[in-house]
Amino acid sequence: MTAYKTLLLCTCDKTQSFNPEALQVASAAGEVIVVDQLCGKDMQIAAEHLGGDADLLVACGQQAALFERLGEDVQAEIGKSAPLGTIDIRDRAGWSAPGAKPERVHAKQAALVAAAQLPAPMVPVKTIQSNGVCCIVGPTEQAIRMAELVQDELGVTCIVSDSGPIQLPSAGYDVAKGRLTAARGALGNFKLEFSQLQALNPAGRGDLGYGEVKATAHSECDVFIDLRGGAPAFPSHEKRNGYFWADPDKTGELERIALTARDRVGEFEKTVYFNLETSLCAHSRANQPGCTRCLDVCSTEAIFSFGEHVQIDSDICAGCGTCAAVCPTSAITMNETPFEALTQAISVMGRVYREHTGESPRLVFHTLGAGADAIAFLARYYDGLADDLIPMGLGQVDRIGHAEIMAAFGAGYAEVLILADTEADRRAVAAEIELAQAMLTGTRNSPSRVRVIAAQELGEAGENAGRVSEPVLLVGGRRDITRVTVSAMAENVDAPIPLPLGAPYGAIEIDSDKCTLCLACVSLCPTGALGDHPDRPEVQFTENACVQCGVCESTCPETAITLKPQLDLSKAALSARALHGEEPFECIKCGTPFGVASTINRIVEKLENRHWMYTKSDNVQLIKMCDDCRVKSQFHGDTAPMASGERPRIRTGDDYLDS
Repeated sequence: MTAYKTLLLCTCDKTQSFNPEALQVASAAGEVIVVDQLCGKDMQIAAEHLGGDADLLVACGQQAALFERLGEDVQAEIGKSAPLGTIDIRDRAGWSAPGAKPERVHAKQAALVAAAQLPAPMVPVKTIQSNGVCCIVGPTEQAIRMAELVQDELGVTCIVSDSGPIQLPSAGYDVAKGRLTAARGALGNFKLEFSQLQALNPAGRGDLGYGEVKATAHSECDVFIDLRGGAPAFPSHEKRNGYFWADPDKTGELERIALTARDRVGEFEKTVYFNLETSLCAHSRANQPGCTRCLDVCSTEAIFSFGEHVQIDSDICAGCGTCAAVCPTSAITMNETPFEALTQAISVMGRVYREHTGESPRLVFHTLGAGADAIAFLARYYDGLADDLIPMGLGQVDRIGHAEIMAAFGAGYAEVLILADTEADRRAVAAEIELAQAMLTGTRNSPSRVRVIAAQELGEAGENAGRVSEPVLLVGGRRDITRVTVSAMAENVDAPIPLPLGAPYGAIEIDSDKCTLCLACVSLCPTGALGDHPDRPEVQFTENACVQCGVCESTCPETAITLKPQLDLSKAALSARALHGEEPFECIKCGTPFGVASTINRIVEKLENRHWMYTKSDNVQLIKMCDDCRVKSQFHGDTAPMASGERPRIRTGDDYLDS
């Protein structure tokens, strides 16, 4: 935990109160100073501490930029500036409803400060190079106008979609006519395909014309401006770096786009949001389809199938984290908000709040953009957040899955809420919410303890029926913490908890009348949930390892396997158990066990006296022999089908001399 020597608290013109002692402990500060107007008449106090040697934490998020500039001024004046950190506890905790309990407000402030001291994860970045090559696609009038706006900074080519008038040719950009048929890539690496492409012929007098038609053409560019007015070229287009789509229903779109697009030249650092461990991926085995959960939810289509696993295009990935939330094997994890960091922050905030109040808080996940703005607006003009509601900001709420929700309940929270900015956010978390609610229902708790809310619900006190279980130790991966938490919640629940279709927990059922014990499912199971018996034909199953990927179901040639989503909390789920098995057939020659008795008997029944090779002969006995005995029987014996007769005596030179 990072220790700050000095903590500066501001009452914001005496509109909020603190418990300085609690905040001092939470921030590990050696000194706490409380003022009334740190951004105004008391600013000199901040300047003095910025010029000191101690680390400085300022409890004001609204004026963070002001204090950063103040630190730069101090650096310029005296040649040094203390390390500065800022945190908002006013909007998220300090400004509450008039009837809020002070101990809850102060406990929430301490919880937020304590979580802010946790070390931030190291996030890798990559460099993207943009040379400013720009392609503008759209009607002639808009495309030419946009080209005039950006030509000074970008190298522009306009691909117009109509035969609109072009008064004069320009040496500042190229013009052609054609239809966009495909687009892929991101900033610095767009690849576009066109049909019926014609280059503008700038020569001659009078009206300008276009040259020879090319049926297909390809182009590469760094910046792609789409003015066609129809559907965007990419899903979730607002998350695609370097792509600008003009909304035809908005005024001033060309100027807005030009202002931003002109800056897309040079080297840029892009966060590598994810980490992919392909060896854990359960996408496919031996060309048999398996898990597609990440492919199904990726809003930017950055994920694609790549043989037995998936791959992710880091240029396209926008870091929403939905893939990590649904990945059943943790093959995909997030670098920016790793699961371990989230659970640690959740645990710390819940523990600090309980220590000061003896009560269970509620948790709300929100975005750092619109969600944080909604909280700030609610705090300034209305009653603010409920005094028992602790906010946790993320880049995208898509990042929240059932494991994060269960971790919050395991940390002692009474409710888990998700503030959705848009309808797309609601859809993105719907399946994980349904899964978490099924677990709550299965443990005889109200499913309404986890739900998606709108901004106006943030100030509602709620029932807060208390925590669902005693806090547990949040150690391990997503599946481990989910199982431990649900087990702690499940009092007197013996039967497996039924889960929605597509849940990453469950059993498989084998139809013994269809199964031939070929063990194809065992050989292809990506998680080792299916195994065989070393001494007899048998399929064994460890339910805790099953992620319901479906590889076994798609592999089975007899369609004998059915997936059964559920969560078995018993100890039996942790060990292998027999799903289906039979006695082996014993070789009629040597007695060695081989094959499956029912399969051998079925083959004999179908062939004996029904096929010419097995009629009035002993060939049927070959089926009942192990490999070694079968080979011996085929080459030896009077009636052996591959016998070569008695071996002749070896003749020597003496034999020829005596003859």
